[in-house]
Amino acid sequence: MPAKTFTVPNISCEHCVKAIEREVSEIIGVQKVNAQEASKEVTVQWEDPASWEQIKALLVEIEYPPQE
Repeated sequence: MPAKTFTVPNISCEHCVKAIEREVSEIIGVQKVNAQEASKEVTVQWEDPASWEQIKALLVEIEYPPQE
């Protein structure tokens, strides 16, 4: 199962964490989303039909673009 950990500089509070976890977890195929306020890191695990491109596009759309 693919997984990726990346930094999201826009994370500034617990609301940001919850928004990212809620939105990304709604993508079909996403198995796990874990965002951390202190480190500004997000880890996502997914399987088909989800893809990194789809996850990244959603994060950009909700104004939490990942830094790779």
